[in-house]
Amino acid sequence: MAAVTGLVAENPVVIFSRNINCPMTHTVNSLITGFGANPVLYYLDRMPNRPQIESALAQLGRQQNEPAVFIGQQFIGGPTEVNSLLLRNELVPLLLRSNAIWVWRGA
Repeated sequence: MAAVTGLVAENPVVIFSRNINCPMTHTVNSLITGFGANPVLYYLDRMPNRPQIESALAQLGRQQNEPAVFIGQQFIGGPTEVNSLLLRNELVPLLLRSNAIWVWRGA
């Protein structure tokens, strides 16, 4: 768990993905960057401590084939949870509180 905590503590938005070709990761990343945030992406298939990271993410409740999203050092979940935040108009306030974005004027 310490490995995940250390990586997440350094950035307001972090996404752990299976690999660079994961379409769900691309979708979540595009959504979050569309608001002006710059998530840090970690690709598990390229990490030497992959087993430890996957184990820690599983303990948090990550589904094995989905990206794991952290905003403000808080585990949000995967694409379903991120989209739920968006639909409830809670994603932008969360990005603002975590200092991932500073200003949002909306559409």
